[in-house]
Amino acid sequence: MSDDGSTRDLADIMAERRALVDAELDRRLPKADVPPPTIHEAMRYSVFAGGKRLRPILALFGCEAVGGKLEDAMPAAVALELIHTYSLVHDDLPAMDDDDFRRGRPTCHKVYGEAVAILAGDGLLTHAFQVLADPTDAGVPAARRLQIVGEISAAAGSVGMVGGQTMDIQAEGKALDPTTLLTLHSKKTGALLRVSLRVGGLAGGADDDAMASLTRYGERLGLAFQIVDDILDIEGSSAEMGKTAGSDLRKHKATYPAVFGLEASRREAARLLGEAREAVRPLGAGAATLLALADFVGRRRS
Repeated sequence: MSDDGSTRDLADIMAERRALVDAELDRRLPKADVPPPTIHEAMRYSVFAGGKRLRPILALFGCEAVGGKLEDAMPAAVALELIHTYSLVHDDLPAMDDDDFRRGRPTCHKVYGEAVAILAGDGLLTHAFQVLADPTDAGVPAARRLQIVGEISAAAGSVGMVGGQTMDIQAEGKALDPTTLLTLHSKKTGALLRVSLRVGGLAGGADDDAMASLTRYGERLGLAFQIVDDILDIEGSSAEMGKTAGSDLRKHKATYPAVFGLEASRREAARLLGEAREAVRPLGAGAATLLALADFVGRRRS
């Protein structure tokens, strides 16, 4: 299949999976009129502002790659998107990145105020674990469900995403060495992307070898995704990205281009994506969508 054909096919598949995830998010989130309505309006405003739904799609792809059923991975997929959205709501706050736009429209605190935005993020994070604990989702064995909860908790918490965000704030205006930069991005962005593949594999009944393949793919893809994101902050437009372009430079953020330069960053992203592809080739036909996704990340423009 040609590159263009693969891209079109992947776009169709991602659109289908995104629609499934959106429907499930709508079903599982409290409706906007549930008292107190303001908090639920704010939660839904942020979740349904758009976005690629990359983390839940990765969970679904990971499940499918090992022969699992989509419905078994859907609770984890929904939880991952709720956690990701909460992190964006809090990341945009004046005390953190102070952004006015996210996913192409005003950020949550610009619409509902800072206090409600903080509470909306809290609500999204907490609801994620309510979804994971739903006793009506009985398709995945209890031991694997417990492992999924534990892995998502670790990836989202102080040893994962929250730890990476802390490092990111503390690194503003400082020159980081390459090892520290790698640790920062592996936590801030990579942890949740990596765990998305892993929990998809767990939900799909993956064996140890398949889990190792998904884990290595997720690590490489996650870091490459962040490097491309750093590049786009320099080269992309606000309209393309759905958020304020150039904010990393203005805030003197620790990024790959700042440490290595643009060309070296492009080469590193390409190297990592090549390793991601190699990691899942042992999965055979099940790897096709993951291989196409690595190509997609390499071509990102937003």
